[in-house]
Parts: sequence; structure tokens; C-alpha cells
Amino acid sequence: MSPLIEHHSRKAARILDCTRKLVADHGVRKVTVSEIAGAAGVGKGTVYLYWPTKEDLILGLFARELLTFLDAIIARITADPTAVLPRRLAPLLLRTGQESALARRLSSGDADLLRLLTEQAGDRDLFDRTQPSALCEAVMPILRRHGLTRADQPLADQAYAMHAVLVGFGSAMADPASAPHSTGDPGDVLADTVALLLEPPAAPGEQAITAAADATVAVFRQAQDAVLAVIDRSQTPQR
Repeated sequence: MSPLIEHHSRKAARILDCTRKLVADHGVRKVTVSEIAGAAGVGKGTVYLYWPTKEDLILGLFARELLTFLDAIIARITADPTAVLPRRLAPLLLRTGQESALARRLSSGDADLLRLLTEQAGDRDLFDRTQPSALCEAVMPILRRHGLTRADQPLADQAYAMHAVLVGFGSAMADPASAPHSTGDPGDVLADTVALLLEPPAAPGEQAITAAADATVAVFRQAQDAVLAVIDRSQTPQR
């Protein structure tokens, strides 16, 4: 079967859309399969036709949002390799990630959602691999190797710094009232911060940028494969 059953079933697509909205509004614990089915205009049995449990449905939804995130990043870098420059990549990752309803729930401290996503070893591995820290550890060596970051700092420190900046800006952008007022666009402030912190004095050449972009896209494609495997596991096999 295709991992994305909603491509072949309007009912499955409605179930996913309604689940996304209900979880975003109320959290995992308060949402029931009956409520999801009612919102989607189907019976409970139809939900279970596609997903064995509510937990499988939520996990499948989270994986789909990760897939959308990865697709968007890959498309942007493929269309414009300069998007891999640290000053551009950081805002791209953050703004694209914040489009996910479940990611916003996680950033707001939804412990029930976090527990669901990390209780199984395979699912925890996917969650860990798509965290800012893991993405930094995977991508920063590529940027360093092709001269897109400074060479006068330890690579581990640069990855730590990028992670800290992404988490800090992500928290402030998710809850603007918690941060001091900024006269500029937060994404522009983030870009300037990353450029000052990580980028070399001399701009890299086009060939170096293209090579870094290709290698970075390969990292995200590997993550796509892992996400698709989780989606496949979360669904009821279709005959």
C-alpha cells in the first residue's frame, strides 16, 4: 500500500484534518476517537479502519507534518542552493517548523504529546532525529566542510550555538509576549545573529554552496525515508 492513504481516501484525509485541528485546540489527552469521527463525519469504525488506535493516528499525523516540513525544506534548497547559507537556513528551518500545529503544541509544553511521540523506541528515534540538536549535528559538518561556516571555532561549539539560537528564537517567536519588543522582523534578526556568529568573513563560492546544498538535501531525504517508515507502521494494513 502507499504510505499516504489519504491520497486514496477522502475519509482518511478528513480524519487527519479534523485530528490536527482538535489536537491543536485541545491537546492529545482531551481528544477522543468519537470526537474525531464526529468532526470528520464518519463512524468510529472508519477511523479504526485506517489506524488501530488513537495513538497510532496521532503518531501518523505528527509524521505527516514532519514529512511536510522536510518536503518544504528540500524544495526550497533545491530551487535556490543559497538557502543553505547559515543566515538563510536558520530562519527557513524555524519558520517552516512553526507551520506545524503539533510542533506548536510541543513548543507550548504538551507533555502528553511528547510522551506519545517518545514512548516507543522506533518513534523516539524519529523524534530525536528531527530535533534542532540532531539537525544541527547532521548539517553543521556539511556547512563547515564546504566553507559556509567559520573555521576558527570548534565544530561542536558551532553546532551547540546554532541549536541554542534556534531554540531561543523559536521560543520567543512562538510566544512574542514573552520577549522584549524588537523593531525588526524576528526572522531578519535571527539571520543577522547567525551570520555574525557562524559565517566566515569571505563569502563562499557558487560551487561550494551548490555542493553544500546537495549534501544537505541528502540528509533531509534520509529523514524522509525514516518518516515514511513510521507512517507505514502507524496504519492498519490495507488489502
